[in-house]
Amino acid sequence: MKIIIINGPNLNLLGKREPEIYGSDTFEDFYRTLQLKYKNVELSYFQSNIEGELINKLHEVGFSFDGIILNAAAYTHTSVGIGDAVKGIETPVVEVHISNIHAREEFRQHSYIAPNAKGVLFGFGLKGYELAIQSFL
Repeated sequence: MKIIIINGPNLNLLGKREPEIYGSDTFEDFYRTLQLKYKNVELSYFQSNIEGELINKLHEVGFSFDGIILNAAAYTHTSVGIGDAVKGIETPVVEVHISNIHAREEFRQHSYIAPNAKGVLFGFGLKGYELAIQSFL
């Protein structure tokens, strides 16, 4: 089974940025624990702060992987292009958010991805990524 985690803008700052919302763990450290826990899964990781790079990665893996875990971060609420990319690929996508987006600003409560996603997880911290992996198993 091949699953990729794709993270969007500012998620490279996990562990440093707003730890009261996002926690104090870096994503790289958390990713290593996922790799150890899910040795039977070929797990990949990609992060970019650039919308077009996220779309290119979705196109690249969207016909050959078994699952995509996508945290498009702020682009979730603004990018019709990422929403269209998810709609245009065959690989199922689980949208993940670390924080509870419905307990935050109103603009964060709309997703251009969710209508075309297999499911959406939010508010479980980094555990949401693990729950997304389990949804593909």
